[in-house]
Amino acid sequence: MMPGHGSKHPTFRRSFLFAIQGFRTAIQTERNIKVMLCGAVFAVTMGLALRINPIEWAIVLLCCGVVVAAELINTAIETVVDLVSPEYHPLAGRAKDIAAGAVWSLCFVVAVVGITVFVNALLRLL
Repeated sequence: MMPGHGSKHPTFRRSFLFAIQGFRTAIQTERNIKVMLCGAVFAVTMGLALRINPIEWAIVLLCCGVVVAAELINTAIETVVDLVSPEYHPLAGRAKDIAAGAVWSLCFVVAVVGITVFVNALLRLL
């Protein structure tokens, strides 16, 4: 069956509900997604406290969304690797490490962006 066709293909509404279910599952089972969401709440709180401008809001919210999405993708990769390789295998470990490294490198860049935005906003207030 071709994706997007046929009576067995979920409706748009059902697909949306599956996505929400996946997000909820990640929040309930994965520590790192909770950490990323706490970081997003902190960034939004700082944005409110420092009264950042609309462009800065766009940057902060985009960074938060990208980090959360990357962590969800990392979680999905790790889940699939665990499914296909339940016993330890060096390539499975490598795949999981690389996926985690992608999230780590993104978080590093987002931290630099956040520091830049928030220091700039703080200097405007002084």
